[in-house]
Amino acid sequence: MKILGRRSAGVLVPLFSIRTGREWGVGEYPDLARFAKWAGDAGFSLVMTLPLLEPSPGNDSPYSSCSFFALDPLYLRIADVPELEALGGMSALTSEERALLDAVSESPRVRHADVRRLKDGVLRRCFERFERDVDASSERRAALARFVDEHGHWIHDYALFRTLKERFPQSWRDWPLEVRDASPERRAELRREHAREIAYRTWLQHLAFGQHQAARREAAAAGVALGGDEPFLVADDSADVWARKDRYRFDATVGAPPDAFSADGQEWGLPPYRWERIAEEGYELFAQRGRHTAQLYDLIRIDHVVGLYRTYHRPIDKSAHYFWPQHEPQQRAQGEAVLRAFASSGTELIAEDLGVIPDFVRASLKELGIPGYRVLRWEKDHDRFRDPAAWPELSVATTGTHDTESSIEWWDALPEWERNQARRIPQLADVPAERARKYGEEVHAALLDAVYRSPSRLALLPVQDVLALRDRVNTPNTVGPENWSWRMPWTISVMEEDAIVRGRRRQLRRLAELTERIAR
Repeated sequence: MKILGRRSAGVLVPLFSIRTGREWGVGEYPDLARFAKWAGDAGFSLVMTLPLLEPSPGNDSPYSSCSFFALDPLYLRIADVPELEALGGMSALTSEERALLDAVSESPRVRHADVRRLKDGVLRRCFERFERDVDASSERRAALARFVDEHGHWIHDYALFRTLKERFPQSWRDWPLEVRDASPERRAELRREHAREIAYRTWLQHLAFGQHQAARREAAAAGVALGGDEPFLVADDSADVWARKDRYRFDATVGAPPDAFSADGQEWGLPPYRWERIAEEGYELFAQRGRHTAQLYDLIRIDHVVGLYRTYHRPIDKSAHYFWPQHEPQQRAQGEAVLRAFASSGTELIAEDLGVIPDFVRASLKELGIPGYRVLRWEKDHDRFRDPAAWPELSVATTGTHDTESSIEWWDALPEWERNQARRIPQLADVPAERARKYGEEVHAALLDAVYRSPSRLALLPVQDVLALRDRVNTPNTVGPENWSWRMPWTISVMEEDAIVRGRRRQLRRLAELTERIAR
């Protein structure tokens, strides 16, 4: 389903935040379809998520994955696994599991570790039943075999890595030498030694892909596309880095240079690509990622796109930081080669081009036809806000991202002089000064109207700003349970019935129609 060839609107919602009343303490793959139906009624043509890749063990951030390809089993709906019924349905849960299920379901925030532990225990029993009861000649066994064959370029290393992490929880760098640097022959031995656990990890991926693809088909039937988010790099403690050390450097880590928000820049602790090796392979890693995402999404957001052009290295020995490649012609050639490889599958791309971005990167994206971002609160000439009516058509218009505070918090924290500058935007100028001092219905409507009426081909709004909520998803440069754990205050059923939310849905659809982001 193509999105960028016409004016449209989308909503960004973390899957972990969605509530349906059926989920086990976290949104689940089938919930994407349920939310997409609500979004379609509100005039949205796209539901965008954060990365759904499995995080490195012990990490909750969706931008610190243990694989570029493995989906997170956290989001599996166990009720849709046939073996649960064979085990006796919900009665198969122990009293301890029932108590934990009640606790995570009622929690206002996602309790990642508890949900993982709960689901893993039940899924392991389901897998045992699958192994025992499903005949080797059955269609379900054949489907699993086809999945393994189609995903052979990553599934074997991933499943072995996750199996070894159960035995050696520490970083792979601290594994016994004969495992850390296992030869192909030794890896084959390890696969034989741990065949059952590897089969379990592979089966989980088969289930996850099946549930995700079913949700995508259901969303498409409702006229709504699904969008995904591709992280710039995987975690250091990941299957990809362990299995393909030749593709990564270990003398530096990746971060971001100093800017107005961070005098020292940012340290992400991620291993840089060995770009010369990536080039020797014809950028096949990115072509593989493009083909992979095309199975799951209609549109992909490329996170930290500038890092594909030039990566900011922070040497381990504390010597001077530097960009690689070092010179603009090589940087431009590299970035364009990577993005062309990514797009070779036909998936539409948008680029996260926020922060310190050289002019040539945005010029390159324009030539490639890839929209970058226009975030209303950051679109300024010195202290003067730019009118969204002047934004380029080839752009993604938005009020914020998963890393920003909500529009309510942003607006209410503005000093009066800056709020007055923002009120120079025509839609906000229509809000009387006394009613603009605090975020209310008029400010909310004006902000959405300004973004929707922009020439930007895609208007993509965080769900918090769609529904006028104060909550935020993540605070950059911080670590804690408040990040990546926000749950929506209502189930989708309540959103469909609540008078206030239904009113917002009608307003959104009417705005989408008036601004030609959806057909009347």
